[in-house]
Amino acid sequence: MKRVVILGSGESGTGAAMLAKLKGFDVFVSDAGAISDVYKNELLQLEVAFEENQHTFELILSADEVIKSPGIPEKAEIVKALRAKQIPIINEIEFAARYTSAYKICITGTNGKTTTTSLTYHLLNKAGLNVALAGNIGISMCRQVATGNYDYFVIEISSFQLDDMYDFKAEMAVICNITPDHLDRYNYELQNYINAKFRITQNQSQHDYFIYCSDDELTINNLNQTKGNAHQLPFSLLKSELPGAYLDNGQIIITTQKNQSNPFTMYTSELILRGRHNAYNSMAAAIIANALDIRKDIIREGLSDFQNVEHRLEQVATIRGVDYINDSKATNVNSAWYALESMDKPTIWIAGGVDKGNDYAMLSELVKEKVRIIVCMGLDNAKIHEAFGKDVDMIFNTTSAQEAVHVAAKMSKPGEAVLLSPACASFDLFKNYEDRGRQFKAAVKAL
Repeated sequence: MKRVVILGSGESGTGAAMLAKLKGFDVFVSDAGAISDVYKNELLQLEVAFEENQHTFELILSADEVIKSPGIPEKAEIVKALRAKQIPIINEIEFAARYTSAYKICITGTNGKTTTTSLTYHLLNKAGLNVALAGNIGISMCRQVATGNYDYFVIEISSFQLDDMYDFKAEMAVICNITPDHLDRYNYELQNYINAKFRITQNQSQHDYFIYCSDDELTINNLNQTKGNAHQLPFSLLKSELPGAYLDNGQIIITTQKNQSNPFTMYTSELILRGRHNAYNSMAAAIIANALDIRKDIIREGLSDFQNVEHRLEQVATIRGVDYINDSKATNVNSAWYALESMDKPTIWIAGGVDKGNDYAMLSELVKEKVRIIVCMGLDNAKIHEAFGKDVDMIFNTTSAQEAVHVAAKMSKPGEAVLLSPACASFDLFKNYEDRGRQFKAAVKAL
């Protein structure tokens, strides 16, 4: 019996254990940390052997194949040992894809991938397709393959996940954009990170699609890395793309190989998602839907009634004429840029957290134009003070979501917005960005 070892016991690891057990493998789960009670109970019910708070090398190195959580880096001792023994390491999505014939729409990018994935799922669901949402969002693909039968998967895939994918093929591969991020995992070599993103195109054939932003410099400069002969469908706000998507007098125009004589059109003013970055996200999702022959009225309706994901430019409340917006998912400078760019009223910006080597220079013009006050929320705010001290009226330091919201509420005026878009990781004061966002929302609702 083939032995499969799973490193990491979160949603993806437990889902992988469920599918591996169903397929008759000898399964062992190992987690260097504590396993949550929810997943521990599931593993017990599945009768899967597991360990927590350690990696026992002899139990792991006896594997025929390892399914690794994307959060475990290559420099981890157990991964080095597996590599030395040449034991294959894959990820949960690669494993799941072996057991489904579903059509896979796969979306990556430094920013916008969660919104684009959720929006694409919304359009396909609205069209009545038998579709599931998976990957770096929601329920693991392995769990859904084990428990259901779907015709389509819309999958958000991070660079860490792509690193451990080899035979997997995306029938539709989407790169939203590429900007420097997670470089600590790529030996501080931007090209290594770019190469990881382009792995989404590996194994594609002339029957498949590659969808990308032709305004994104790093994507365009690396198009020679596309690994296949897929139909290319670029999208742009700056130039005409045929076939593809582009903007003409405030109207999105989309053509694919199939509908060149009858393009899809929709004014950006009709899109529910505001801002330049969301025009890109909407274009990408609409190209996918068009290529799948979803009716235009359904696409149009879906692009105008979509509810954005939690913690991504999420409207929380309007209190005493001030809008409160939760963009806690903005854990890097580029994400914060998109959030600030979409603001259409004077803004009090709540920022800060664990700095990942941020260069704030790219935000300077937007901050001068849109931000009146900055409220720092983090243990070390020196870089934010240094970057923007001359660009805003005031900068305040706070050490909790409650304090940050209280200060922002006190300093705000009717007709302004309070935006939480930290540009930093959350681990100094919070468990994760979701915890940060929820504490922000709770503090707003307590005003």
